[in-house]
Amino acid sequence: MENGKVRNLTDSSLKVISRTEQPAAKASTSDPPKPRLLDQVRQAIRTRHYSHHTEEAYVGWIRRFVFFHNKRHPREMGEVEIGQFLSSLATKAKVSSSTQNQAFNALIFLYREILGKKIDMVEGVVRAKRSMRLPVVLTRDEVKSVMSFLHGANWLMAMLLYGSGLRLMECLRLRVKDVDFSRNQIIVRQGKGGKDRYTMLPTAVKQPLLKHLEFVKRQHQNDLTRGLGRVVLPDALDRKYPNAGKEWGWQWVFPAPHHYADRVTGERHRHHVHESVLQRAVKEAAIKGGIAKLATCHTFRHSFATYLLEDGYDIRTVQELLGHKDVSTTMIYYAQTVAMRSEVP
Repeated sequence: MENGKVRNLTDSSLKVISRTEQPAAKASTSDPPKPRLLDQVRQAIRTRHYSHHTEEAYVGWIRRFVFFHNKRHPREMGEVEIGQFLSSLATKAKVSSSTQNQAFNALIFLYREILGKKIDMVEGVVRAKRSMRLPVVLTRDEVKSVMSFLHGANWLMAMLLYGSGLRLMECLRLRVKDVDFSRNQIIVRQGKGGKDRYTMLPTAVKQPLLKHLEFVKRQHQNDLTRGLGRVVLPDALDRKYPNAGKEWGWQWVFPAPHHYADRVTGERHRHHVHESVLQRAVKEAAIKGGIAKLATCHTFRHSFATYLLEDGYDIRTVQELLGHKDVSTTMIYYAQTVAMRSEVP
């Protein structure tokens, strides 16, 4: 089945899953209905504070697994069916090894956390080829060229990606309290893997960022006078500190221009800027700058790591600044640095 068709299928298409889960005996009319399988997956992921992107990816892979096996309930399947699905991803869908691993992790989560079923060794899987690709890195002149076509908040965000090594969502989710101007530091909360870390605040950004926050603060104060100004807090802190959501320190550094209504409470909040805003701006700036390379938001992070190593930073320090779990990931940038040096005549 084509990916586009799979994505358009809603959870209502999986009602067969919930029907097979019902016990043979007639349930009491007072018992609440059991959540459907994909709803159980979502609830379990949110309970563990996984990211929204992980939730969407896992739900998508589980849905594709079910439809691959003609809507059979996962409880009726096991290692053999998982192996068949993973092999098809490599042989027919031609996915990368990391994508195949993500699909496998999603299914392991389903069986262990939702169905309570242990999955033994999945044998005979055709593994997707793992390619060693060097990251795309912009030269310093290319970075200047792209930055020259960015303005306002977009320029600030791009500069933080390049000067702090932040991932896109780490930048967008920055709170005011996590920017330490006195120590030239940024605290990244709940980065990849759910870990906090410190990284540097580039000097070139300090004054423009302070000026930007002055505008954001005036906007926040105006929201408060209108009975608004509350942001959503992580880890259910709203219940523990009812007024914290309106405090200045918890506000987004890069708030969205408009409010949205919470689907449960109906309360209006201001979210952070959507990732597509900066992605689109960087793409347009790269085109205007005549950059032939595939320049994206993540390219700035690649460039940050590569130039730190080129400037003599210790690889363990770079690993900590980037938030890499394994130093072998950081070593890819070291290989890039060596490659760049070999190109210099």
